[in-house]
Amino acid sequence: MSGPLPILQLVDSSALPEHTVSADERLDSHYFIQWNLKRWRKSQFRQLAEPEVGWFGFLLFCEAHDETPVGTLPVSEELLAKALGITIERWRQLCARKITPLHNWTQALCDNGEVRLVHPVVTEVVRDALDRRDVRKASSEGKAVYQRQQRLSEAMRDVGCDKAVCADRVLIERLDAWLLENHHGQRRMPQFEASITRALRHAAEQGWMGRTVRRV
Repeated sequence: MSGPLPILQLVDSSALPEHTVSADERLDSHYFIQWNLKRWRKSQFRQLAEPEVGWFGFLLFCEAHDETPVGTLPVSEELLAKALGITIERWRQLCARKITPLHNWTQALCDNGEVRLVHPVVTEVVRDALDRRDVRKASSEGKAVYQRQQRLSEAMRDVGCDKAVCADRVLIERLDAWLLENHHGQRRMPQFEASITRALRHAAEQGWMGRTVRRV
C-alpha cells in the first residue's frame, strides 16, 4: 500500500473536535493502566481484529499514556511504526486490513496546537487517572496542612498559651496562614517562639480572639 492512509490525511484543524486533556497534564508516576477486562473482551476490536492487529492495537493503547498530551498518538505513520518497532511497510499492511491497529482512533486538536490521534476509551482511562491523582494530591496536601497546624497548636501550648486557645481551630488556621507569609525557615523551637509571639500579637490586633493567650 503506497501513500498516506485515509485516517492520516491532513484535514482542516478548525473542523476537528478539541481534545479534553491538556498538554500540560502529566502522569509521570502512572505505572498502571486501568483495564476493564469485560469491556475489552466484548469490544468489536477484540472480537473482530486479527490477533496480530489486536496485539499492536494494545501496544498503541499503552504507548499513548507516555505521549504528550497524555492519551494521544502522533498522526505520523513513521512515528507510529517506530513506536511499535516495525517497518513502515509492515505498518501499512496492518492498516490495509478491515480492522486496523487504529480502530476507533480519530484526529483531534490539542491545546498545544497539535493535531493528534485520540481514542474515546483511552481518553476516559486517562481522565479517570488524572482525577484519582488529584484526589490523592488533595488528600496528601490536606493531611500535611492538618499535621502542620497540629504542630503549631502544640508549639503554642509549649510557649504558654491557654488550652482553649490552642484548641481554637479557626484561630490556628489564621495563625498558620499568617506564619506561612511572615515566618521564614523551619518551625523549630526556640527560634519559632518569636514568630509565634508576633503571630499572636497580630491576632489580638485583628480581633481574632478575645481571651488571654498566655497562662498567668
